[in-house]
Amino acid sequence: MTHDFDVVVLGGGSGGYATALRAAQLGKSVALIERDRLGGTCLHRGCVPTKALLHAAELADAARAGSAHGVRTTFEGIDMAGVNAYQNGVVDRLHQGLQGLVKAGGITLVSGEGKLAGPTTVDVEGERYTATDLVLATGSTARTLPGLETGGRVITSDDALRLTEVPASVVIIGGSVIGVEFASVWKSFGAEVTIVEALPSLVPLEDPAIGKQLERAFRKRGIRFRTGTRFNAVEQTRDGVLVSLDNGDTIPADLVLVAVGRGPASAGLGFAENGIRLDRGWVATDERLRTSVPHVYAVGDLVAGLQLAHRGFAHGIFVAEQIAGLNPPPVEDSSIPRVTYCDPEIASVGLTESQARERFGDVGTYEYHLGGNGKSQILGTTGFVKLVREPDGPIVGVHMIGARMGEQVGEAALMVNWEALPDDVARFIHAHPTQNEALGEAALALSGKPLHAHG
Repeated sequence: MTHDFDVVVLGGGSGGYATALRAAQLGKSVALIERDRLGGTCLHRGCVPTKALLHAAELADAARAGSAHGVRTTFEGIDMAGVNAYQNGVVDRLHQGLQGLVKAGGITLVSGEGKLAGPTTVDVEGERYTATDLVLATGSTARTLPGLETGGRVITSDDALRLTEVPASVVIIGGSVIGVEFASVWKSFGAEVTIVEALPSLVPLEDPAIGKQLERAFRKRGIRFRTGTRFNAVEQTRDGVLVSLDNGDTIPADLVLVAVGRGPASAGLGFAENGIRLDRGWVATDERLRTSVPHVYAVGDLVAGLQLAHRGFAHGIFVAEQIAGLNPPPVEDSSIPRVTYCDPEIASVGLTESQARERFGDVGTYEYHLGGNGKSQILGTTGFVKLVREPDGPIVGVHMIGARMGEQVGEAALMVNWEALPDDVARFIHAHPTQNEALGEAALALSGKPLHAHG
């Protein structure tokens, strides 16, 4: 049997359901095909459950630190059954809400494994769904490295969300977003943690100043790390795991977490067989997210670039509006805010200092340290806000590290995307005492009017 729709979306994660909801709003008939649970990686195995874990970790640290604030609290331990119940409760409530949105939008939700049976036709267990426009949104899967097989005591981030007890010790291979977030959680839960990162610094895609500050903070927290070091082999023993490094050192642990990123979920779905060009598994698109086949688009993690749920949302909205003929502006990765939710949090948008220098030559920068910020003193956090500007021009990059910096990235994104001059931002009044003031103070300093800053 064949079912005809204006838009068929293959994959119900962040990019897929955003496409479906916006296309339905624009009057299109829409089928949304999902083999697992609506919401995809972000809701069920990524952003949401990991941030729930990080909040539980924050509460554990707060319990330990109560006496420093005159509050009599004690930390008695972690109940992983309770943590998992809390985490699952958050996910289930959001999942139910999303199901309600899709139903209210009049979208046909198809449960099952979809595979292309033609350029704009998807086969789901013998039923065919044909589209005027097809959107591929099958997302990503956890990656590993050659010679590093997962299973047993060698786990991925998906497995880490299902642990029923806190490991005594963990080696994390990979010091980017996933690695440092889980390192932060497990240290707060009481585990001994060592990160192994092949590149010279933690969070290597961030501005180098951010990586250095995170390393200082992790040393203070007792999180060990080996940067510029590759793993050589992992041996599972009866009692744990032994990790061998390329410098000859070995690290014993209870578990190894493989946190080397995620790869595109494109294999075995009939993409290449139907003329869709792939590049190392990623679906190749132009700036308007069109694939090599007319009327076929790709969104989210399936497209090479930042792997962020909100990038998927933006892609989905863009493609739906593109299909409807609204001619929206393309989504640019450099304009997308990024947050890493370890302790301390990292938030950034736009160009790093080195990227800005490559593009513009000489640039202006300023780092405002949170030691001068009243709310940061109350929270007991350290870090900084760094602004990068074109020579005598607008702000092109904002990079922040410290507690709750993720909550400041909205204004940072407006500054970069609206091409604000430091003087423009300095004119706005920032409420006192808030951490948001740090952005205003950095802008004041960069515009030549430092108030609570030297130099």
